[in-house]
Amino acid sequence: MARVGLTPERLARAGAELADEVGFDQVTVSALARRFDVKAASLYAHVRSSQDLRTRIALLALEELADRAADALAGRAGKDALTALANVYRDYAREHPGRYAAAQLRLDPETAAASAGVRHTQMTRALLRGYDLTEPDQTHAVRLLGSVFHGYVSLELGGGFSHSAPDSQQTWTRVLDALDALLRNWPEPTGS
Repeated sequence: MARVGLTPERLARAGAELADEVGFDQVTVSALARRFDVKAASLYAHVRSSQDLRTRIALLALEELADRAADALAGRAGKDALTALANVYRDYAREHPGRYAAAQLRLDPETAAASAGVRHTQMTRALLRGYDLTEPDQTHAVRLLGSVFHGYVSLELGGGFSHSAPDSQQTWTRVLDALDALLRNWPEPTGS
């Protein structure tokens, strides 16, 4: 019999909180069961496995991030939109490091296609329309922005910028200035 009050959604939220506390890699059905003071077997009525739980946390994180990004981007364009989107990812990672790590989980193609990850791409493409990029350059730019945002945030969270001046906020601002300049002056493709 399923424990009263436990649902897949409640377990995903509790798992996300646990991820923020101990790290996404440490989230398992057993660890979550200890949090609820129940046997792990009782959670299997709601989640199939630790991987299923981790996927649910990833989907929750992607949804939260997409909602924040949509709010931040509303009514913005150009560098203002670029900065707003970048700051959503950075701020979310600082506030919710475990959930942020979960949002990077590789999903199977069907799950990914039904996730809020699609909204992230759509919002980034909408932002890039303000820079007059067309395909395939728009796809290249989506990948570039994702690489820079997530790479910077991951290095910063890992303490990679804490050992030298200038302050990482100054660098972040300069990186966004440089991205804006690059997007406004996107290079023509070179011959192969």
